[in-house]
Amino acid sequence: MQEVAVILKLAHYVKNGAVRVGIVDNANIFDLIETAKEQALVSLKEIGSIDEILSGDLLGTIRDTQPNITSRGEGFPVESAKLCSPILNPEKILLVARNYLSHNVEQNAKPPSEPYFFTKFRNALIGSNEPILIPKISAKVDWEAELAVVIGKTGKNIPREDAMEYVAGYAVSNDISFRDLQFSTRSDNAAVALGSNWVKGKGLDSSFPLGPWLVTRDEISDPHNLDISLKVNGETKQDSNTRDMIFKIDTLVEYVSAGMTLRPGDIISTGTPEGVAVFTDQKFLKNGDVVEAKISKIGTLRNTVRLE
Repeated sequence: MQEVAVILKLAHYVKNGAVRVGIVDNANIFDLIETAKEQALVSLKEIGSIDEILSGDLLGTIRDTQPNITSRGEGFPVESAKLCSPILNPEKILLVARNYLSHNVEQNAKPPSEPYFFTKFRNALIGSNEPILIPKISAKVDWEAELAVVIGKTGKNIPREDAMEYVAGYAVSNDISFRDLQFSTRSDNAAVALGSNWVKGKGLDSSFPLGPWLVTRDEISDPHNLDISLKVNGETKQDSNTRDMIFKIDTLVEYVSAGMTLRPGDIISTGTPEGVAVFTDQKFLKNGDVVEAKISKIGTLRNTVRLE
């Protein structure tokens, strides 16, 4: 018997001060736990987050019960929901530098011969509509729209041909970058000689918006043919397609899992196309700006910029 595809959009939202799990169906969101209790779905009653759904291998259970949840549950407009990041406590946030051909062209760089990863931390993670902070120590805050891959099961030394089986789904991410910290201009050449400052240049608070929800893998037949764009105050800054990736998702999973155990909820952000401010002489983000990163078949991640 052919397996039924897992077609789901899962979101975290806030209700009465607590984070809840919801299923997004068209323009509505349905509370997963309340409906599970009403319908005596024992395996879902105690689930508190999408992280727990992934670690408990419960996507299949939710898939099987989704028609009951969305047809019999009481939904409300998703646009009225206060959304949080679709992953709350990832063990790892891994990002790929210069993984789009166009992004290499705009900085006159030779494409890398193998994936180049850097990391962010839990402090960087925010959801849709949460503020991107301009810190007191940076005046050059930049954007990078990216396709984020969320890992769904534990694996290490994963071969490329099996890599997609470890993907739970996708979200939109924005690799907020602090260019005056990333690219040191200090007269002290010791810092410059060590290369880019990835921790300070990429890892400050609120520098990794993720959302607006998790779209499960089977809903997107080809993640390497998705339109990806970013607007600031309605003006298009980036406009490309994920087919421009140099290293595809299966290659990235194989590469990063070599010697490193990937776990459910880990995030791999797959790089950005051309159009970032630092390489195009555009103005950096300022207080009050509205940033919208969009990927077809997933949705729009919207954040307002605010001075810290």
